[in-house]
Amino acid sequence: MINFADRLTNRISDLANPTVVGLDPRLSQIPEFITEDAIDEFGETFEAAANAILEFNKGIIDAISDIVPAVKPQIAFYECYGHYGLWAYEETTKYAQEKGMLVIGDAKRNDIGSTAKAYAEGHLGLVDLFGESIPSINTDALTVTPYLGSDGILPFTKVCAEQGKGIFVLVRTSNPSSDEIQSQPLGDYLMDEHVANLVEGWGRDLIGDNGFSSVGAVVGATYPEEARVLRNVMPNQIFLVPGYGAQGGGAEDVRPCFHENGTGAIVNSSRGIIFAYEKDNQPGEAYAEAARNAAMSMKKDLSGLF
Repeated sequence: MINFADRLTNRISDLANPTVVGLDPRLSQIPEFITEDAIDEFGETFEAAANAILEFNKGIIDAISDIVPAVKPQIAFYECYGHYGLWAYEETTKYAQEKGMLVIGDAKRNDIGSTAKAYAEGHLGLVDLFGESIPSINTDALTVTPYLGSDGILPFTKVCAEQGKGIFVLVRTSNPSSDEIQSQPLGDYLMDEHVANLVEGWGRDLIGDNGFSSVGAVVGATYPEEARVLRNVMPNQIFLVPGYGAQGGGAEDVRPCFHENGTGAIVNSSRGIIFAYEKDNQPGEAYAEAARNAAMSMKKDLSGLF
C-alpha cells in the first residue's frame, strides 16, 4: 500500500505544481448552457442541480488534470442539494481519480468512538455492506477537526495506515475570526502551536519514503508569520494551504508554508480558478479554458518562489 503523502508528493513533483483546485460549485455561477440542459432533462429540481454541478466539474477536471495534481471538493456545496448533491460529490470524486488526480475531500469531519470510525470508513476506508467490505465515498484524503483530541483522530489514522489514505487536520485556518480561538495563549504556546504539536505526534507513524506524513495540516496563507512557526513545529507535515487568491493571500504569503527546497505544501485556489471565466468577462462556454489558464497562471506564480 503506497503511503498517501508519497502519492501526493510524487504527483506534485511529476507536474512541478504544488496546487490543488477547490471544486466549490455555486449553481448561480455555473454557465447557463449547462444549467439549461439539466433543467430541460430534469426540471427545476435538486436532481437537475446535481447533474449541472457534475457536468461543470467534469469540464474543469478535463481542463486541468494534466497540470494540477489534486482537486478539493467542498462537501457543503453538494450536501445542500440533498442525496442528489452527495451523488454529484461521489461521482466527481470518481471522475477526478479516473483522470489521475488525487481527491481531498473537504468535509471537516470528526467525532469520537464509533462515530469517528464511521466517518473514517465512509470517506476514506471500507464499509461493511452485508458482510462484505467495500469502499464507499473513497476520497484520497479528508480534512478533519482536532477539537475532540486523540479520540477523534486515531480512527482516521488507523484507516490511513490500512488504506494508504491521508488526513489534513485544521491547525491555522484562513478566516479572520480564527484568532478568537487559534491564536489564544495556552501556557508558553498559542493554541494553534499546541495543536501543531499534537498533529506532529499523530503523524509520526505514517511518514513515507519522501519524508512526509499522511497526517497533514491545514495552515492558511493569510497568516504567514504564524505559518513560519508552524512549519518548524511540523517539519514532516504536508500543509494544505487555503487563502490564496480570492481570500487575499499571494505567493509570498504561502512561502513560509514550504520548506526551503519548495516541498511540503499544496496551495488551494477555488473561485479564482473554477469561475475565472467571469473575472475575464468570457462567455460561459469558455469556462473550462479560462480555468486552465488561471491554473497555469497560479502554477507560474508559485514556481517563482523557489
